Amino acid sequence: MTFKELGLNEKIQEALEYMGFEKATPIQEQAIPEILKKRDILACAQTGTGKTAAFILPVLHHLSEKASNKTRCVVIAPTRELAIQIDQQIQAFSYFAGVGTIPVYGGTSGAEFEAEKKALRNGADIVVATPGKLITHLNFKYTDFSQVEYLILDEADRMLDMGFYDDIMRIVRHMPKTRTNLLFSATMPPKIRALSKKMLKDHAEISIAISKPSKNILQASYLVYDQYKAALIRSLIHDKSSYHSIIVFSSTKKNVNGIVRALRGNGYEVQAVSSDLDQSQREDAIRKFRSKETRVLVATDVLSRGIDVADINLIINYDVPRDAEDYVHRIGRTARAETTGVAITLINEDDMYKFAGIEKLIEAEIVKMKTPIEIGESPEWNPKSRGSSRGGARSGGRGNSRGRSGGNRSKGRRSGKSKSR
Repeated sequence: MTFKELGLNEKIQEALEYMGFEKATPIQEQAIPEILKKRDILACAQTGTGKTAAFILPVLHHLSEKASNKTRCVVIAPTRELAIQIDQQIQAFSYFAGVGTIPVYGGTSGAEFEAEKKALRNGADIVVATPGKLITHLNFKYTDFSQVEYLILDEADRMLDMGFYDDIMRIVRHMPKTRTNLLFSATMPPKIRALSKKMLKDHAEISIAISKPSKNILQASYLVYDQYKAALIRSLIHDKSSYHSIIVFSSTKKNVNGIVRALRGNGYEVQAVSSDLDQSQREDAIRKFRSKETRVLVATDVLSRGIDVADINLIINYDVPRDAEDYVHRIGRTARAETTGVAITLINEDDMYKFAGIEKLIEAEIVKMKTPIEIGESPEWNPKSRGSSRGGARSGGRGNSRGRSGGNRSKGRRSGKSKSR
């Protein structure tokens, strides 16, 4: 289906044509007509399916029909990166529509805070915010949400995982009771169902095939002890000159700087992105990665749903993510827009059980390779062990200094999600 067939007004059509958008994705085909009818939505669609356009295009359609000096739409996102990305997309889609937007997120300077304050006090058509920072502004009581027509929660499952339920409900209490609520989530756990019952009325429910990686991603894995992971990563990218953009994901920010130190000094730029950096440093790192100044970006899962960079060639999972859905989001950074990409996961003895769960979710068996002998030995594949086979890790822990990342000396401890992203 084309966007012209969806009934969006001429101002939105002009922007879409300028950007080269012609055909709608499945989530856009199903969500846009319902939102044009101002119906509440509960939509399940993973990153990369075009869901931002699915919720913002029909909202822009309505907002552009009449001018206002009040805030009429609030979009809540779990991370600063995602809030910035959504704001940038809104600016592009609304180029000809005369609709203004303001991003509100943490880590900004005093001048930026004052700009946010001014916009919230005077009214901005669309506010895109992280929960915590918006609560800060609401506490000062100059924010007027009395005319809000749309409340949009993007990546609602991630926000609940991060403990933002109370903040979300507090923000909701500042909204008029009569409004359109749009909940977009990558997964549909029971807590999302519970939230939808509190917020939505007579809603449409949409579910787009989730948790299945693109067929254009070549997936593989290596069985490797932690102390050999850095050396293995270096060997994987050393002679791959055609791989200009590589992301290495770590489940904990504790390991990020150690991985960066281990990969530097090989003739290419390596940078980190985690919540330990302030916002300007994170934005600068992502800008350099987009412009290909930085070849390797080492990041926590804060980027797995909040970065939109074209032509990422390789994703390396330094460890297996705790949740199978997070695996799909991580590797979904590559093979975007009909391109191809490679995703490689490093599996230690503790992570085998989790990786077997990922294979079950995506209904595919991923090839498992052994660590090259010149780097070190490999654990045997035993997904039922839950990390009981640790002999190799302990006996081989000091056998090859090239393999030490400096960031993970745990030798067999579980690597779970960092609570602070």
